Amino acid sequence: MKKLFWIIGIPLIIAASFFAWSYIFKPNHKGEKRAQTSEVVRRDISSTVLATGIIKPQVGAEVKVGARVSGVVKKLQANIGDYVQAGQVIAELDHAEPQAKLNQNIAAMNKARADYEYAKLNLKRQKSLLEQNYISQQQYDLAENSFKISEAQLQQAEANVEVTKVQLSYTTIYALTSGIISSVSTQEGETVLAGLSAPTFVNIIDLSRLEVQVYVDETDIGKVLIGQEATFTVDTYSDTDFKGKVTAIYPKAVIQDNVVNYIVVVEIENFQDKILRPEMTTTVTIYLESRKDVLTVPSRAITREKGERFVTVVEGGTRINKKIKTGWFDNSYTEVTEGVEAGEMILLPE
Repeated sequence: MKKLFWIIGIPLIIAASFFAWSYIFKPNHKGEKRAQTSEVVRRDISSTVLATGIIKPQVGAEVKVGARVSGVVKKLQANIGDYVQAGQVIAELDHAEPQAKLNQNIAAMNKARADYEYAKLNLKRQKSLLEQNYISQQQYDLAENSFKISEAQLQQAEANVEVTKVQLSYTTIYALTSGIISSVSTQEGETVLAGLSAPTFVNIIDLSRLEVQVYVDETDIGKVLIGQEATFTVDTYSDTDFKGKVTAIYPKAVIQDNVVNYIVVVEIENFQDKILRPEMTTTVTIYLESRKDVLTVPSRAITREKGERFVTVVEGGTRINKKIKTGWFDNSYTEVTEGVEAGEMILLPE
């Protein structure tokens, strides 16, 4: 019997094992394996929220430049896309009229100063005469009053000169911040008007002060906290991950097409030597919590049945369905707290 077992039984066991291996791993007619497996390993995972967003200027990063005095644009040194430094001249208005006004006020100031000096000298003379009883107190009071009037008139004339000097300086328009000119709405020869209702004719955006406004679904917003780290990509630099941090969460929802989102502000921490621009669309990952050195399996290997979770373990060509308990998960892997051990091979769905 033993001899018969070695002659017949052993070959049958080997054949059965080979059949099982072939069933799991045998290539099909297209050269692909019937099934793929993945090893249970330890790794770091992070629970995340995925969302889309738009790059926007921070508050104060976009400066609107207009005219502080009315006038004709004599020279325009601003084109869309130009980079300008703070203090750089971007436009000049025709200054003939404010220059003439300044000359007029300077002349009036000189006359007022001469009147003041005469009144001052006369008051001194009248005081001496009064002390010698050559004039009455009334005559002295008239001289003193004339001096005070001339003094006030000189102060007013000096103030008028300073005002017109400032108005003349306003005919040269400077960039108030460094950045890129995003819009120009005037041209040389055009008249611009000063005032609160006057339209802005140059916009400057500081591209070093940008943020990402992320639209987070209402089901995820409760998980997002200020201070959490985030990464994002843009289509222009699809191979670059930009880093940021959550700095604000808007309390009011944005509802569009019956979808409720909340705006989460992510401050950009590193531009990676790239030029980002407002209105670029982004794909954002917000990292909620990290788990270090935990046992994991691919999330797609987990099946669910009656509220329980299972994976299929391959052992020696045999498939074994094992119940597991899970913890945190990220976009690809799920933490397993019970049910499998490191090194086991998990069957992946086709």
